Amino acid sequence: MTVTDTQDRILIVDFGSQVTQLIARRVREAGVYCEIQPFNKVDDRSMAAFAPRGVILSGGPASVTEAETPRAPDALFAMGVPVLGICYGQQTMVAQLGGSVTASDHQEFGRAFLDLKEPCALFEGVWEPGSREQVWMSHGDHVDRLPEGFRVVAQSDGAPFAFIADDARRFYGVQFHPEVTHTPHGGQLLRNFALGVCGCAGDWTMAAFRDTKIAEIRAQVGDRRVICGLSGGVDSSVAAVLLHEAIGDQLTCVFVDHGLLRAGEAEQVERLFRDHYNIPLIARDASDLFLSALNGVDDPERKRKIIGGLFIDVFQEEAQKVENAGLLAQGTLYPDVIESVSFAGGPSVTIKSHHNVGGLPERLNLELVEPLRELFKDEVRALGRELGLPERMIGRHPFPGPGLAIRIPGPVSADKADILRKADAIYLEEIEKAGLYDAIWQAFAVLLPVKTVGVMGDSRTYDHVCALRAVTAVDGMTADSYPFDHAFLSQVATRIINEVRGINRVVYDVTSKPPGTIEWE
Repeated sequence: MTVTDTQDRILIVDFGSQVTQLIARRVREAGVYCEIQPFNKVDDRSMAAFAPRGVILSGGPASVTEAETPRAPDALFAMGVPVLGICYGQQTMVAQLGGSVTASDHQEFGRAFLDLKEPCALFEGVWEPGSREQVWMSHGDHVDRLPEGFRVVAQSDGAPFAFIADDARRFYGVQFHPEVTHTPHGGQLLRNFALGVCGCAGDWTMAAFRDTKIAEIRAQVGDRRVICGLSGGVDSSVAAVLLHEAIGDQLTCVFVDHGLLRAGEAEQVERLFRDHYNIPLIARDASDLFLSALNGVDDPERKRKIIGGLFIDVFQEEAQKVENAGLLAQGTLYPDVIESVSFAGGPSVTIKSHHNVGGLPERLNLELVEPLRELFKDEVRALGRELGLPERMIGRHPFPGPGLAIRIPGPVSADKADILRKADAIYLEEIEKAGLYDAIWQAFAVLLPVKTVGVMGDSRTYDHVCALRAVTAVDGMTADSYPFDHAFLSQVATRIINEVRGINRVVYDVTSKPPGTIEWE
């Protein structure tokens, strides 16, 4: 936990909502450190150790009206700190404090409107009693009897107790979701809870994180050496620079080129980290080894496993050359940590074998150092800026661990990788020239296992089809295709067909996520 003994913090108790992470994001945007903990991992000891200034109870898929559904620890309500219950969190708080919850005849899913009846501390500078405000609802149950001490401060058509408050104990409950962008002033309500009601100072910054984390790294590492797997992506790059600032030449980075990187990527990594930052770097070109192992393999999961397994082998081979290495650095982020302690008993998704350096800590018998494990992706970018990394590096689009292998459906070859690499570079170059790079979450080309007839000059061609993909997203969980104008796509297609031998047709993928995924494999 990267907070000082005196730094304010908020505890978020997770009941399984799909948007619990958004609560944490909003609280941190207010400059307050917070952590998400599953409801069944929270007990008297953990709450005392964390010492929160306030607690937020998340939403969740369960129904308080059913037996054996999640509950907050009763001791939480006796801590003397403010509590905010959101959706299911409101309902379990009401039920545990003596009120009641029932299934509603009027379910609310989507946009709804609150009629504000009375003043409330959370309204300060945001809402006025007597007004009508838009919120986002997602519930089938609702509160039908309040515990002693509570009053109604706002109602909706389907929730007569949509916003409730116990001013004496500083307990608040909302049936709607303030954490989502569909509640226009929700972030301000959460800010009022954290700063106004809980009295947090709002002084958790990337500068403070950087200083505290550097001290933590030095204390953990001592005089040992650290090995960092460097991919050239944002997470591993920020982790490497932070570690180097903390321990200098005790850090050695290992970069494995599997031959499936974007154009010029290997050279960029070496130039930035070896030449600019002067970080000890072992660079291994293992492209022939990887491409040979992938020969004839068309199943995407087999591709991933081959690449992940070979990466571990090559990384281990290079890492063992570093003397007195005692720790292995990973770019683990907070969403990965949350998944690993899910209240359902395990990760909510399978983390793919090529992510980070899975399996290596056990193989190398090394202690882990994970300097970014408290941060979300946007916070990692903010830390990168604090550390002075080039904006071009910080703002890079995500790139998958298996690289171009999963952008070549069907068997992979060096020739196909070269064709795709050139097409992808042209596409990204045109996006940058148009000033659209930062407006897009991720953009890339895909080389399809399809050939079509074309005419170039007076000759017949029979070459590959190239698909272009570009999406907008907040966190990659959902995504929409970017609405390029037709003239832009025509310009890109013309350049690719004219400049990349082996492609004679270009198409654009307009599928959203869901139902599709961002990557094709």
